[in-house]
Amino acid sequence: MGVLPVFRWRLAPDGYATRRQLRAQGLRPGGQCVAAQLERPRRRRGPLVAYLYRVDLAKPVRPMTPGRWAALAKANAARRICPACRRDAGYVIPPSLGMCVPCAYPDPADSPRSS
Repeated sequence: MGVLPVFRWRLAPDGYATRRQLRAQGLRPGGQCVAAQLERPRRRRGPLVAYLYRVDLAKPVRPMTPGRWAALAKANAARRICPACRRDAGYVIPPSLGMCVPCAYPDPADSPRSS
């Protein structure tokens, strides 16, 4: 296994791109290994590292099929269903709460009073 070339931050030569840069160009790494890395030094911690891929070996992004669109819609709908009351909250349930806001913070005025 060879050593990866390391470039300083913002000084990578042409022909290399990060995953996000490839995606912005409509490309994906396509199974290729990391070709190089960028390092940005920091004072008190280790350097920030970004992995680079060769643009000439990148492949086009696969198009979304109707089955993929359906699976994505189903997954997003599942994120909106409250596990406590089983209703569609109308928004993505926050993971910090784990349930919709009315279930997480019930209104004390709605609860029956004990006399």
